[in-house]
Amino acid sequence: MKQLLYITIILLCVIGILGAGSLVLEEVKTGNGCPKLWIIPFCVIILICFIVPLLVHIIKKWNGLYFFFTALAATIALIASIMQLTGKGECPKTDSGIPMCYFSLLLFAALIISKMYLLKKNYQ
Repeated sequence: MKQLLYITIILLCVIGILGAGSLVLEEVKTGNGCPKLWIIPFCVIILICFIVPLLVHIIKKWNGLYFFFTALAATIALIASIMQLTGKGECPKTDSGIPMCYFSLLLFAALIISKMYLLKKNYQ
């Protein structure tokens, strides 16, 4: 079970990196790939929030960094999802029209829950 969780976390991070990475590429090409915080595109922040937890998870150290970056991104995704739902903001969409902030929120929630469960299993 521990090995399955370990691999699941890696896969979730890779899926997130691919999704956020595609937005970053679009941002570089067009300058209009994702919303910005001042001049920093949110997709770059989210990409970093997938990369750092992946590296921390693989080296099996600094779990505090894992949770800091996943919680930061989950908070951003939650706020973006609420803004999308209320019409006060617009998230980038998948080819099928689903706002990507919903997927981001799901991925980061799954990463947090999976890591908490994995750490709980490791200490018992």
